[in-house]
Amino acid sequence: MIKTTLIGHACLLVQSKETTILTDPVWFDYLWEEINVLCPSIVLEKDKIPPVDVLNLSHRHQDHFDVRTLSYLVQDKRILKPDSIVLAPKDDLLLDVLNELEFKNIKIVSDFEPIHVKDVVITPTASLNQSSTAEDDFPEHGLLVSDGEVTIWNQVDSQVNPDIIQRIRELHGQIDFFHSRFVPLLEGNFAYNKPFTLPIDEYCTFLNVVKALGPKFVVPGSAAFRCRDELNFLNQCTFPITQDQFIRDLSAFCPEVPSAPFFSGDVAHISTGEIRIDKQSSDFVRVDEDDSHRIIFKPNAEVPSIKTQTCDLEKYKKEMKVVNDFIENNFLDLILNSELLSGWQHWQIVYQLEIFGQEESQAWTIDFGQTDKPKLHKGDLGKINLYEGISSSEMCALVEGTTSWDYVTLCGNYRTFNNIYRITDGGFELPPEDKSNYALEPLMDIFPWDKDMDRRKFMRDVQRWKGKF
Repeated sequence: MIKTTLIGHACLLVQSKETTILTDPVWFDYLWEEINVLCPSIVLEKDKIPPVDVLNLSHRHQDHFDVRTLSYLVQDKRILKPDSIVLAPKDDLLLDVLNELEFKNIKIVSDFEPIHVKDVVITPTASLNQSSTAEDDFPEHGLLVSDGEVTIWNQVDSQVNPDIIQRIRELHGQIDFFHSRFVPLLEGNFAYNKPFTLPIDEYCTFLNVVKALGPKFVVPGSAAFRCRDELNFLNQCTFPITQDQFIRDLSAFCPEVPSAPFFSGDVAHISTGEIRIDKQSSDFVRVDEDDSHRIIFKPNAEVPSIKTQTCDLEKYKKEMKVVNDFIENNFLDLILNSELLSGWQHWQIVYQLEIFGQEESQAWTIDFGQTDKPKLHKGDLGKINLYEGISSSEMCALVEGTTSWDYVTLCGNYRTFNNIYRITDGGFELPPEDKSNYALEPLMDIFPWDKDMDRRKFMRDVQRWKGKF
């Protein structure tokens, strides 16, 4: 028999007769750049969590790879024993963080390479997120756990296709219990002025995976968080599907597969003769408050204006000086030396950068359609077809290198849109869809969202939390 307990979001405790496995622990609010909180909120008694034999880290997204929780665990010699194995993908940045935190017994996993621990076989499953069309370029994996009698599969965030599903079925036959992806998150759509409609193609893949896999039982997995109270408006345009909605759709799409909701503190007992979910039966975690009503999808809700997060007047004055000095003295030179300059000029772009302070905003505009050298103009020029609005606090942090686009694009204080086209004599031209770099925002070109930015982000967290528990 295998037992799985949902602790929170993607964090599961998987227990066989002899082996305990902990996956993707995120135990503190706030998470992911302090933008999100667990939802439903939980009461977690960490001193009652049993010692674990295996810690599995599926990938480096911060709702799965939380430096604060990891720093706590590496110092808690009871939960994470000296001989506990840490399973991790072959991701240099993730491994560097683990080494900085002084983790031991790290084992780099490979797709479908079985790992024998006591009475279970643990098999990482492949993900397509590193394909040429994927947004992420780092490895991740799902996780199969089998005790020889029953098998569970936690898909986590992995992207799968029929070949991967077939490989899983070849290894273990019919899966007994499946933790399935269920919500296509619309994170970032608000900042980028993208549609707030359910991405039907992606959502259908979740339903199709259940249909193709044909497990004995399925529960929704890996999406139990929301934006913190100050960003509540983002909850209404980020989570287009709820657990109940997914189960309702699933019962119509493949009625032959039993399913049920699964929340923190719920415990699933999986045996050859029975699958049973005991609601709120964990002795170390339970739902504190069912605040899931905060993520009801209403994308036309009221949106607050951009405003700096700096309240102290003296700090605000220094912040504005940093921002103004950068824009007046460095911004245009960086624009003129950008590899994207010819693209902005070709598309006759009129670009505006608007900085929002405590009460007012100030805009600067560049007309790339002019025949002479582009100039920085303070104020409006009448037309805008590429826009970036950002708070002075976030702009200052970009200039000083103390933030990342992960935070800036999800905190509600950065917004962009483009309306790019080109008029010729008797003609109207649109950028080809595969040339989206023509619309790349200048700030993202000047402060690139690259591996160095990601590394600085994680190492700031390491410096903040290492040795603090």
